[in-house]
Amino acid sequence: MKLYEYEAKQIFEKFGLSVPKEIGIIENISDLENLTLSFPIMIKAMVLIGGRGKAGGIKKADNISEASDICSKMFDLIIHGYAIKKLLLEEAVSVAHEIYLSIATDPATFDLVIVVSASGGVDIEEVAINQPEEIWKKTLRDNPKTLSEEISKEAADFLVGRNSELSSVKESLSTTIMALFSAFQQSEAKICEINPLIVTNDNQLIAADAKFVLDDNSLYRQAPLLKSIGIDTRSKRHDVSEQTKYEAQAYIIGFPFLDLLDNPESFQKEQDKLYVGLVPGGAGYGIFSIDEIVNVGNRYFDGKVIPINFMDSGGGPSLSKVADMFHILMDHPATDLIITSRFGGISSCDIFIQGLIMALRDRYISKRRMIPVFGRMVGTDLAAARTFLDKAKRESPEPLKDLHIVVGNQKIMADIIKDGIEYGFRTKKQKETGGN
Repeated sequence: MKLYEYEAKQIFEKFGLSVPKEIGIIENISDLENLTLSFPIMIKAMVLIGGRGKAGGIKKADNISEASDICSKMFDLIIHGYAIKKLLLEEAVSVAHEIYLSIATDPATFDLVIVVSASGGVDIEEVAINQPEEIWKKTLRDNPKTLSEEISKEAADFLVGRNSELSSVKESLSTTIMALFSAFQQSEAKICEINPLIVTNDNQLIAADAKFVLDDNSLYRQAPLLKSIGIDTRSKRHDVSEQTKYEAQAYIIGFPFLDLLDNPESFQKEQDKLYVGLVPGGAGYGIFSIDEIVNVGNRYFDGKVIPINFMDSGGGPSLSKVADMFHILMDHPATDLIITSRFGGISSCDIFIQGLIMALRDRYISKRRMIPVFGRMVGTDLAAARTFLDKAKRESPEPLKDLHIVVGNQKIMADIIKDGIEYGFRTKKQKETGGN
């Protein structure tokens, strides 16, 4: 779960970190009239994605006229494909120096990693590439509950070594690093980041920005903390500004769906590549399908095959849910081909094929976009599924002409995937050449 900046700052304060004074959160321009404003102020777009500053989502206002103009323009702004629903207004603070500070869990090793830099206020990735000597990094493999003074002082010493003017706040830097580490561990976070940590003209340390990502698996334990900042974990809060259109649709319907493409609504496809949507039978098979698509694509198709999603039907999906899974991928602008597999255990092959055929028939009747489907089904209720599929093909061959389902396990999925991709490339080429 990602937190908005103002939510993250509320947690920071609970652990003794200083933040700018919050003036208010507004959701429309008229809300400005209800706030007591003392200028200068900072106006920040609340979106759960990086790069706000470069995109015009962070501005300073020196008077009410500027504030009104900035807020009005921000509400019309789209940042990396995401609309702005609310703005944070807070006091502007003086800036003498800017520092980068973060604590995160390494997703590969699950070790904790502390990163600091005296070059804050900019993209840390750019600093890492162009000035790696400006970054101090410490890996903690024993997952300590608290950070030792030795390590926090080592980080502070590095910062002072890169900028001697920070010597006057060296002790405060050490304390701040320890406080952020406590916030990270006690809230069971995956990432805590301050960029920038501002050193003011009077040597105060202020977290001017805040990034906070919590581990979803720990939310039930963190319910008291989240409740204190106005979040009810029972609502399974998943903010729409971090979801794509298709992820949001799947969330409402009730099954996990993740886009593997950035901003799919405005995604520009490369014409020489084939984009494959996946409807697997479960989470494990969904992960395998992604890997196998890439593996087959690299082995036989020069790496020109791109999986576009992860999906999990869950145990025993309803007929309508199965249909919706295919509808989402056929509505997805990137999809050239759908690969599906139903290994019936808890789930029924019969319900699966009925849901898939229902989706294809509905789309054909309503003249919606049709996508070729290749796949296999084996397992529970296979005999009934085979009977339904054979009958459906006789009764309505036109809607099902691009449905290629192997019944039983006489053919391995890797070969079905390869056949599907070959067909997908042929079909795509025919469309580009006008069917010749």
